[in-house]
Amino acid sequence: MALTFAICGVAHAQGPEQSAATVAMDQLPPDQAVSDTVTELAGWIVASGDNQGYPFAIMDKAAAQILVFGGDGRLRGATPGLFGSAVGDHSAPGVAGLALREIPGRDRTTPAGRFVGGYGPSTDAGRVLWVDYDSAVSMHPTATGVPAERRPERLASPTPDDNRVTHGCINVQPDFYEAVIRPTFEKGGVFYILPDSTPLAEVFPEFVQSRATAQHDDGTTRRRR
Repeated sequence: MALTFAICGVAHAQGPEQSAATVAMDQLPPDQAVSDTVTELAGWIVASGDNQGYPFAIMDKAAAQILVFGGDGRLRGATPGLFGSAVGDHSAPGVAGLALREIPGRDRTTPAGRFVGGYGPSTDAGRVLWVDYDSAVSMHPTATGVPAERRPERLASPTPDDNRVTHGCINVQPDFYEAVIRPTFEKGGVFYILPDSTPLAEVFPEFVQSRATAQHDDGTTRRRR
């Protein structure tokens, strides 16, 4: 299963008691793998305590994947996600103050980075889960919305090629939202969004430095044998 790789990455930091039985829900296509970067980032977050004990999610925009972990590092589930229709890793200045219909197509991006978020009020959608309040990026269950956008169908498709359609927010299946997202982040959490094109070292410098150090140490050890 795709989730096996992510579980192993965190189990390495947690201990041998981690098992597939802790996975609450797996909605990823059976043949869709989780990238090494996601696996290693999950392990680093837990090992370094970067999440400070809060639940966290890792979002891979390129693969249209969202992996959700509890504060203890146990994987709670994984699902496809819908992301901003425009490729880009930054939010345009002032975009948070615009109505959805006013956001230019080029500015409909889902920003990359580490964000501390949680539930809070919104001006037009009631209480929502803010991933990044400053850029008005939230996560919510998909709805039929504009039929021509075919959001439910895009989430159900077996590839990530059609998952870029939102104004910048993140959509997931309603059942995943209710079973995993809502209870996991009821008291807040940390969200890690991988970049489209910005170098990973600019977005997560401490993680990249840690990985480089580990690779260097492993190479040194091998040469000494």
